[in-house]
Amino acid sequence: MRKVIFQNLISLDGYYEGPNKELDWHNVDSEFNDFAIAFLNSIDTIMFGRVTYQMMAEYWPSSTAIKNDPVIAEKMNTLLKIVFSKSLKKAEWNNTRLINKNVPDEIKKLKQQSGKDIAIFGSSDLALSLIPHDLIDEFRIMVNPFILGNGKSLLKGLKTRLKLKLLNTKIFRSGNVLLYYESAKE
Repeated sequence: MRKVIFQNLISLDGYYEGPNKELDWHNVDSEFNDFAIAFLNSIDTIMFGRVTYQMMAEYWPSSTAIKNDPVIAEKMNTLLKIVFSKSLKKAEWNNTRLINKNVPDEIKKLKQQSGKDIAIFGSSDLALSLIPHDLIDEFRIMVNPFILGNGKSLLKGLKTRLKLKLLNTKIFRSGNVLLYYESAKE
């Protein structure tokens, strides 16, 4: 069975975006890019909520992204993408499928299909909607050495308690620390 991996970057004080949705504090260097490429090679599907999808769909096909990050841009533009949205009427980014109902059932079907793992990037609200259905198999949270002081907390609004088991850690030269967790049944 395929795993759904929720991966996100956060500040030391737990925010995944600044107060105006800024992400300019993400601590990205060549080591991070090598890690990102390896992760993208291990998956064949990316799931997004509407807001993250629109941000990614605007950036990755752009000439700036293709020039600055050609390998990652190629992967982001060619991998299967699924956007979950009740308000979008169409999804125009290359190789994107729009799902607007029966989200838990659709993800259960995806997990049963053959293929590589499935990633959720950003899309905290999507992750929030999946946690009560036990549809996220692994949480990969990369703590960046920044304190933002304000922003949107990762998984803000989670209504249920979720115990996690630490699987692994990775320390980057930049000061980023990646934490790998899976659900630990209470």
